[in-house]
Amino acid sequence: MTDVREVPNDAGDVIQFLLNQHQQVRGLLDDVLAATGEDRRHYFDTVREMLARHETAEEMIIRPLTRKAPGGEQVAEGRMDEENEAKEVLAALEKMDVDSAEFAQKFREFRQSVLDHAQAEETQEFPLLRQNNDPDALVKARDRVKRAEDMAPTHPHPSAKSTAANYVAGPFAAMLDRARDAFSSSDK
Repeated sequence: MTDVREVPNDAGDVIQFLLNQHQQVRGLLDDVLAATGEDRRHYFDTVREMLARHETAEEMIIRPLTRKAPGGEQVAEGRMDEENEAKEVLAALEKMDVDSAEFAQKFREFRQSVLDHAQAEETQEFPLLRQNNDPDALVKARDRVKRAEDMAPTHPHPSAKSTAANYVAGPFAAMLDRARDAFSSSDK
């Protein structure tokens, strides 16, 4: 069993960085469905944390850049709506028995929505970012995304539905999440 797929994360700009993460997420989603028992729980916890951090950073750093582009407001709102729905589903999945039929069915649906969301980012949002930002700005955005991920919550927080909410609630939620993670790992 591998932990997180090793995909280079420091090369290129923010778009390449996010594309690399999308590849990692795709693999982890498949790992969840292929595994059972503790392995499934492990893969689910890994993808849950990665998605929580990834989406928070996108909402804080990427969505404001997208909104500045011509036609970007609609693209950004579409991605925010998808992410807010995903937070709700991910929070529900987190409470389920990973070996239950209900979890497997709901996770399959969730997996498809995550894949669809990544596809929408890759075909609509990323080209818009590339067309409306210079290469140096996209490298700086990569560094800002990495910093945001380092400080982001490790669990979904469905109440954080906007960029502003992520800035206000994010650090406190992240602190609570890390404490929760530490206690739950010491129980195993």
